[in-house]
Amino acid sequence: MARCLGPVLLLLLLLGSESSAGGNRCVDAAEACTADARCQRLRAEYVAQCLGPGGCPRARCRRALRHFFARGPPALTHALLFCPCSGPACAERRRQTFVPDCAFSGPGPAPPPCLAPLDACEHSPLCRPRLLAFQASCAPVPSAPDGCPRDQGPRCLRAYAGLVGTAVTPNYLDNMSARVAPWCDCRTSGNRHEECEAFRGLFTRNRCLDGAIKTFESGWTPILQDQLDLHRNPEQVSSAVGSLEGSSLLFILPVLALQALL
Repeated sequence: MARCLGPVLLLLLLLGSESSAGGNRCVDAAEACTADARCQRLRAEYVAQCLGPGGCPRARCRRALRHFFARGPPALTHALLFCPCSGPACAERRRQTFVPDCAFSGPGPAPPPCLAPLDACEHSPLCRPRLLAFQASCAPVPSAPDGCPRDQGPRCLRAYAGLVGTAVTPNYLDNMSARVAPWCDCRTSGNRHEECEAFRGLFTRNRCLDGAIKTFESGWTPILQDQLDLHRNPEQVSSAVGSLEGSSLLFILPVLALQALL
């Protein structure tokens, strides 16, 4: 079930902590990003936008998330997005990675109808080509043995990541499974119900997307260990805080309080 987390706890989830790693690959991914200057700078930017003291400026939060995936090292950004989990605590960390309360879920407790974000995406010169790319990159192919081309996985994951920060931003739906979808449903879609279900099915009934995520999980990239070794350098914490320069003191204080945990 989705939860609203306090800013300090959510920052801890985002930044990771060495003491809580214990085989949790989502923590490993967070620490690897912290160890890479570019990844950490871009992550600090979206944290500042999505968790700043001025509430949730959704447009700026989503723009910062798009920059993170467009400009960050793919091995590290994808590791944060697709880290494998075997328990609810890890899954909750993974679900909270991209600040769903601001970028994903919306103000209400229940998901809105999918037709609104779908229509917004269809009329957006930024979102529409990304959605089309996702459809093409993750589509089953009848001629493939299992329905999905062997070399399709990386393209599918890149296209999925490209949707984060758009009108149809997807995320994990809960902390008990690996189900993903935009924050919407089809209960009130009327005579467009079939269209709505087809859209949600791109995420909830997509075996090629599911297979691409599983393949990524099973081939956990070796670059993470190299980055984790670099993370032992305490100067990385200073750079993480420094990259938030310009934010208000009320926002930076919780980050400073986490230094001992990094």
